[in-house]
Amino acid sequence: MPRSKKGKRGSSKPGSLRQEVLQLQLSAKASLKGAKNGMKGESAASDDELTSDILSHYSSASETASVLEEGTGGEQVDEQTAQEETEDKLKQCIDNLLDKSAKTRLAALESLRLAFSSRVLYDFLTERRLTVSDCLERSLKKGSGEEQAAAATVFALLCIQLGGGDEAEEGFKMLRPILTAILIDSSASIAARQSCARALGMCCYVSAAEDGEDLIKSLALLESVFMSSYPNREGTLPTPKPGSSGLHSAALQAWSLLVTLCPASRLTVLLDLHLPKLQVCLQSSDVNYRIAVGETIALLVELGREIDEDFEVDDSESLCECLKSLATDGNKHRAKNDRRKQRSIFREVLHYIENEDFTEERIRFGVENVYIDSWMRRRSYDAFKEILESGVRHHLQFNPLLRDIYGLGAPLILDAAVKGNKISRFEKHLFNSAAFKARTKQRSKARDKRADVM
Repeated sequence: MPRSKKGKRGSSKPGSLRQEVLQLQLSAKASLKGAKNGMKGESAASDDELTSDILSHYSSASETASVLEEGTGGEQVDEQTAQEETEDKLKQCIDNLLDKSAKTRLAALESLRLAFSSRVLYDFLTERRLTVSDCLERSLKKGSGEEQAAAATVFALLCIQLGGGDEAEEGFKMLRPILTAILIDSSASIAARQSCARALGMCCYVSAAEDGEDLIKSLALLESVFMSSYPNREGTLPTPKPGSSGLHSAALQAWSLLVTLCPASRLTVLLDLHLPKLQVCLQSSDVNYRIAVGETIALLVELGREIDEDFEVDDSESLCECLKSLATDGNKHRAKNDRRKQRSIFREVLHYIENEDFTEERIRFGVENVYIDSWMRRRSYDAFKEILESGVRHHLQFNPLLRDIYGLGAPLILDAAVKGNKISRFEKHLFNSAAFKARTKQRSKARDKRADVM
């Protein structure tokens, strides 16, 4: 794997180090800007400052990879002191999750979301995973809809941070019942239910991917949500309730992420059950749900073709005609941006169904690249991007879980000092984590293991 000459900071001049640190701080501030604009009041402002401090203290190589400089005089801050200050601020955010004020709890959740999505904090969180999980469970059980939605997102980030090992699986088993209860509660906030659907899919994907029983339960639960959008016996689509299309989209996308982990025997059943119904759902009145349905159809066809080279969709001519109509939709009643987005996605879906063509995408981060060259990879990357947002590239660069999923190997250590101090911890985590085996569909051994359970 290529190494950047600029990465050898041991031989760099002090000026170049200061410049690199400045770039890191500017990057962190940029990622926070959008979130800050939506928060008001002294409590929110002070918590944003707390998060900004947290992000500025963490290096881009690991939790404590570089020495930071503060003040106009350019005095160097001791690395250990910087780490302790940062951890103190994170601890305060965690303590604030138990505050009596809902406003303070929401601000703490937002601060943790930004910190978890922007940096790899495995060592810090491993020691406090039960405390954080307890706090999140409290927010999920007793908080408002907004607090429940935020807590579910932070929990998904926690599972990604813990790397999909035993620690993440422990947390998933602990919070899965409350996530499930909120998801199927028709009286709960739509935003909270959507967030729980995404969290359930992601946490199962990274934490319990090799547990066939957990996989089946999660698939069935998510199916129960989006199948309410399926046509009735007469082939007519139900009239969607306000906000239900967004919930159906979230559940369908989480379900399709987990489908990529299913063994061939289970996939055959799912294809026969869902493909005909999903084709009818392409006529949904909601553009985002139509797009989610189209991408899921392409994914299922790709999985079917992996099982059987001669796999064909029933009534493929009708499907292609519908896709062509959506790919060239000029309906003036639809918003211009919606039409543009829909046409782009459905052109890709149509080309894949007809010719097995997939538009490859290259994601650059640091000195590396990852190629999105299949619908399976696109579904997993989109799922991580939705939760990690702008931090997805940082996690691709340094999070062993994502690097394992996309076949990138151990994180590149470009700093000699960091290599000497931290590589053993990364390696230990990478090779000891049982969940780093067979994460995606391409890993056939895990599929065979799950097939026995299913």
